[in-house]
Amino acid sequence: MAKKTAKKKVAKKKVAKKTATRKTATSQAQDYAHEIWLAGLGAFAMAQDEGGKIFKQGQKTIDETSRKVLGEGTRLFERLVEEGSKLENKGRKSVTDTVSGVRGDVEDTVGKVRKSAQTNWDKLEKVFEQRVARALSRLGVPTSDEISQLSDRVAELNKRVRELSEQQKSSTTAASKAPKSSSNN
Repeated sequence: MAKKTAKKKVAKKKVAKKTATRKTATSQAQDYAHEIWLAGLGAFAMAQDEGGKIFKQGQKTIDETSRKVLGEGTRLFERLVEEGSKLENKGRKSVTDTVSGVRGDVEDTVGKVRKSAQTNWDKLEKVFEQRVARALSRLGVPTSDEISQLSDRVAELNKRVRELSEQQKSSTTAASKAPKSSSNN
């Protein structure tokens, strides 16, 4: 039995040793797990700190870039306005020149058409007058020239009649003033 007891003691020692080893291994695993956990927390904290720094730097960079972009945008806008103004002036000048040229051409054409129309109208009027004159002549109606000649002739005859009438009055008055006594005698 002593052997059994000794065996039991040896077996107990082996089990105790294994248990101690197990406890040590478990404890070590827990320690490692805890260290890993702490490393993760540390990494998280560092990432948070670095992220904040990076965020602040990014925000600063964004602000600077925004200012630059706004400045460049303003300058670009001003240049665009200036170029647009130049283009508008150039376009207006071109349109004005074109309109002036077209207006001149139109006025020339209108002048030619007006002159041609006036010439045609004059020709038409002359033809109409000639035809009316022929028709009136056939009817025996005197022309305006003939009427004018007749009017001049009538005026001349009226003048002669007045002169003769005045001469007759003056000779009648002279005869009545002459001595009637000689004819009464």
